[in-house]
Amino acid sequence: MNGAHNGPPSADPSVFGDPAPNAVGRKALVSDAGCVRELQSSSAERLLWYGEDLIRAKLPAGTRVIYPKPSIPGLPDREAAIRYALANPLQAQPLRSQLRAGMKVTIAIDDISLPLPMMQRPDLRQSVLTVLLDMLGRAGVLDVEIVIANSFHRRMEPFEIRRCVGKPIFDSYFPHRLYCHDGEDPNGIVHLGDTEQGEQVRINRRAAESDLLIYVNINLVPMDGGNKSVGVGLCDYASLRAHHNPQTIRESNSYFDHTHSPLTDSCNRMGRIVNEKLNVFHIETVVNNRMFDPRMAFFVKPEDEWNPLDRATFRTVQVGLSAMPRAVKRRVLFAIPAPYELIAVHAGATDAVHARTLAYNYQQYCVPVDGQADAAIFGVPFICPYNVHAPMNPILVRCLTLGYFFNMYRGAPIVRKDGVFILTHPLYNEFSPSHHSAYHELFHRCLWDSSDAAILERRFEAEFAHAPEYKDMYQNGYGYHGVHPLYMWYWAENGAQHCGQVIVVGAEDKQAAKMMGWECAESVDQALEMAQTFLGKSPSVAHVHIPPINMVDVSA
Repeated sequence: MNGAHNGPPSADPSVFGDPAPNAVGRKALVSDAGCVRELQSSSAERLLWYGEDLIRAKLPAGTRVIYPKPSIPGLPDREAAIRYALANPLQAQPLRSQLRAGMKVTIAIDDISLPLPMMQRPDLRQSVLTVLLDMLGRAGVLDVEIVIANSFHRRMEPFEIRRCVGKPIFDSYFPHRLYCHDGEDPNGIVHLGDTEQGEQVRINRRAAESDLLIYVNINLVPMDGGNKSVGVGLCDYASLRAHHNPQTIRESNSYFDHTHSPLTDSCNRMGRIVNEKLNVFHIETVVNNRMFDPRMAFFVKPEDEWNPLDRATFRTVQVGLSAMPRAVKRRVLFAIPAPYELIAVHAGATDAVHARTLAYNYQQYCVPVDGQADAAIFGVPFICPYNVHAPMNPILVRCLTLGYFFNMYRGAPIVRKDGVFILTHPLYNEFSPSHHSAYHELFHRCLWDSSDAAILERRFEAEFAHAPEYKDMYQNGYGYHGVHPLYMWYWAENGAQHCGQVIVVGAEDKQAAKMMGWECAESVDQALEMAQTFLGKSPSVAHVHIPPINMVDVSA
């Protein structure tokens, strides 16, 4: 077991450098050489996502194309790595020594928003839960419940939970001992205290009243995990509003850089109270960026390195998608699992564990880039954390682009201040009635009044947060909480404030673009011409190839 080391040998919470080689002999470090390609001519086409479709566009000579880094190799023995982490936790006693017969244990797990797309079976949550439940059973711990930490996201449907945890665990625990957190249950929330800045720390009662709270996290991006897991995943509205607000978001440099995120700072303040009051044991798993099957290598390879098989596969996929109605192709795309691999797992105290996690996140994702661009181009895929098995409505397109893609950086954003952000997406006006009913009302009623986040917060947040029909859809159906669409509108605020112009290519609903303050173009060429007119010069251009997840380390 000692030969299956689970991560870098040391990492201080204040210093997140490159992870060291794994003791199994595989290097965790991956080279960023070749990830930035400057196009020598405008004749070569680049692959872009366009919602549920793929398009190719010619970019001007001099464009810097930033490709994702190669995948860190997965650990060879997932179960051994998990057991090693539990036996050798950071700043905590081995888990087995903390267990005793008769104690009350709650295990919290991440919801369906992680990872994206869903991973090939077995899901990491199933792998960790299988080891945990075996260990708890052997120790005589019988009072065990599993809570899905969905915060104000929608509840997971039974078939989604079964796939996540596996049939044996589902059959043994669902629904009475395996269920979704309810942030609206008046008897299900406990107030733990207030931070020095008045942030209320309120979390799930079952978790708070347990002898031991174990959080099982899948860490896909640096914004997740750490103190955000318990403090956000298991909280209520009073806690969420402390950091899910326009002011906090506008003050953030990047949500993905923990050193410049007021959102992270707020979660850390609240997390200190959680860890003072409760016995919390964190298990964080880190996956690599293997979002696509190796047979679909064209998704991640530079286009000028495509071989005949890559070109043939691309044509097959493109033709196949174009022949399907949008709803059908969406179902097909959601059904294709990602071959993510476990690259690290650590357990123990919150901050110490998350330090190791972030080291791997940054090493897997961050590509050094020399300087910003006047204009940045992003292809926008069919999926984001909040539309699994549903259409990506315009609010979520805004959230994914200006909220997530814009913030995938350290140092400085890829697009300069007052530069141009170009995205490709059909921007269809389609909302899931079961998942996104509150989104529909916000978009079709409130945005006619104002698109300013501060005004929306003042005029509408309380109404949406307390609307009985949206509470019912959240608690008893599969709807996102009524306040969630406002949060997702806020989420794009620092990107919206930073960019001087946003241009959407191929928008089907021009009115939707207008409501969001975006310009419309029929092609990437036209969008670049519009950018040149706006900037008053021939712009420097960067294209960040996403997906898979791709962060830039921009030197000013």
